[in-house]
Amino acid sequence: MPSARLSDATLHYLDAGSGNDVVLLLHAFPLHAGMWEPQVKALAARFRVIAPDYRGMGQSRPAPAASTMELLAGDVISLLRSLGVRRASVAGCSMGGYLAFELYRRAPELVRALALCDTRAGADTVEGRQGRETFAQNALAKGLSWVADEFCPKLLRPDPDAAVLARVRALAAEGTPEGVAAAQRGMALRKDSVPTLSRIQVPTLVVVGEHDQLIPPSEAKVLQAGIPGSRLSVVPGAGHLPNLEAPAAVSQQLGAFFAAAAP
Repeated sequence: MPSARLSDATLHYLDAGSGNDVVLLLHAFPLHAGMWEPQVKALAARFRVIAPDYRGMGQSRPAPAASTMELLAGDVISLLRSLGVRRASVAGCSMGGYLAFELYRRAPELVRALALCDTRAGADTVEGRQGRETFAQNALAKGLSWVADEFCPKLLRPDPDAAVLARVRALAAEGTPEGVAAAQRGMALRKDSVPTLSRIQVPTLVVVGEHDQLIPPSEAKVLQAGIPGSRLSVVPGAGHLPNLEAPAAVSQQLGAFFAAAAP
């Protein structure tokens, strides 16, 4: 993976394909850009595909105290500028969706089209923020094996495919406890994106797994109802990571959607 040196961090990223039509893929917690491998392979024939690791996750280092969406959006903007990218179609899954909202608020001119996958617009409740802090402390105390045991099964449908679960556990093991804790604390601090929905003026696709155990399809319906002209796609038989549980279907949907939005 190539890397970009920021003022206070080194950001690793995937960069495949070529051309001026760019797709930016933003990963879920507690994984890294490698979760998008099936989509990178499928989309690189048509687009240049860029997928960064957030600080402290995958190979990006070091982890901050809190990976706020503002900090990560600044990282993404700096990365794209360093690569000469002025516009990109953006797909964000879960935490990546939270980041996509902040990226759109910060630099709407950068976003050509938007795919929001298994994510929600609302901010955390008080109880939700407290739960994230408890998770962060446990990750630091107990390590990544605890994170994988505690969280990875929830990322997939009930009774998941064993090979997919093993892959998700491996992805989670390639970060750092500090990165996991920083991500939880950053998500707890994220803004309420519900007011942002009506201001999104680019083609938008909302994707959700039929059996998402973490963010139910009802939240996807809130996004679709709130974003003018958006459309909803429910992926049958998938959980919180439909891009890994139904990779061919999701790759085809994203490819067709982003091709239609390209100039």
